[in-house]
Amino acid sequence: MESGNRKRAEEEEAGPSSLISTAFRVGESHQQQLNQKPIREVEEEQAEQEEDDEQSFGGDHKNCGFVPGPLLSLKEQIERDKEDESLRRWKEKLLGCLESDLDGQLDPEVKFHSIGILSEDFGEIVIPLPVDENHNGRNLFTLKEGSCYQLKLKFSVLHNIVSGLTYSNTVWKGGLQVDQSKGMLGTFAPQKEPYVYALKEDTTPSGALARGVYSAKLKFEDDDKRCHMELKYLFEIKKRS
Repeated sequence: MESGNRKRAEEEEAGPSSLISTAFRVGESHQQQLNQKPIREVEEEQAEQEEDDEQSFGGDHKNCGFVPGPLLSLKEQIERDKEDESLRRWKEKLLGCLESDLDGQLDPEVKFHSIGILSEDFGEIVIPLPVDENHNGRNLFTLKEGSCYQLKLKFSVLHNIVSGLTYSNTVWKGGLQVDQSKGMLGTFAPQKEPYVYALKEDTTPSGALARGVYSAKLKFEDDDKRCHMELKYLFEIKKRS
């Protein structure tokens, strides 16, 4: 009992900095154990973590008590008020499409046309989608350390309104996840002109350890967990000259 009280008194006397230092050493030891794991084991843990993140992102709308109404095609929605000419024209203007463009299909489709990389170093690079087979196994783009960049998507929405379109961009280096960003793009209706959307700006890391080749996966899903695109790509960070 006396030794326990003495140990507690020593910890209180040592203060917060001692506790933080202890926590840091524990974390450092865990990182060393992680680095010693086989690549296959690391990749399996990475896949499990990614699956958990996807399940937790945005929550489960089935358990929130909201019961959505039946899904109707845009053609059905327009035909419901066909006798009201002004309301029909308002709907067509709102949706950006004409009745002749609608095929009655219920499920929306998001067709991605290109991905652009905006950087202060080289301006903009535009790569058509799907990525040409010649790019498989090659770097999609190269950035300099400490530089700002953005990914820009050009896409069209077909058949019906796509609700709650989200993206996730996960980055790995040497089999270990080093970054992940997620965000909401929004809800989009079919229209004649493609949408252009730029993801949030990011900055590449700096230093010798940050340089090298990275692998990444960019994924787009809607509220109903439909995957509209999954793009796996490589990029490289080089030393700033």
